[in-house]
Amino acid sequence: MSKKITWTFFVLLAVIVGLYPLLYLYSGFRAAGFLSGKAAELRDHTGYIAVFYTHVAFGGIALLTGWSQFSEKFRLRYLQTHRTVGKIYVLSVLLSSASGLAIAMFATGGLISVLGFAALAVSWLFSNIKAYTSIMKRNVQEHQNWMIRNYALTFAAVTLRLWLPFSRAVLHMDFNLAYQIIAWMCWLPNLLIATLIIHRKRLRLATAA
Repeated sequence: MSKKITWTFFVLLAVIVGLYPLLYLYSGFRAAGFLSGKAAELRDHTGYIAVFYTHVAFGGIALLTGWSQFSEKFRLRYLQTHRTVGKIYVLSVLLSSASGLAIAMFATGGLISVLGFAALAVSWLFSNIKAYTSIMKRNVQEHQNWMIRNYALTFAAVTLRLWLPFSRAVLHMDFNLAYQIIAWMCWLPNLLIATLIIHRKRLRLATAA
């Protein structure tokens, strides 16, 4: 029961934040969202806005599609659908991570934030490529392990939106300082949890063998 509750909560957060980019369709939200903290020359720069929307749109698709890939029943019953959704996910992460690396260069909070989000983007892209190349080599176990790591990094979009209001409303931190910390905290703990899940999975397989 606890696993079902945890899984339901996990999926619910992924869906809510995955639909978050739709809010940017409304001009009023664009003025109040993440773009509101950027300099006017960035908000008015066509190239930056195009890259930003690429990042949030395909990041949202990755969040919305990725969680379903971890259902063993879904994989076994609808293998072709699993493969099709997987391709959509891989392409979405590819586009969102590459554009995320570009906009990381302009992250609020200076160099610390830039390095944090850039490291996230590179790790996200690298694990995505490793997951894809693993399954191309028919290495299912490695593919699954890299996908666990990758979706943990995709989920940084969720944890960022949990840490940010917590740091401001509960800890009463200065925004720039909070953002510098969250640039790392939104993904490093996720990656640690993914590593622990993979380790437990390997132990379980070794015991079964």
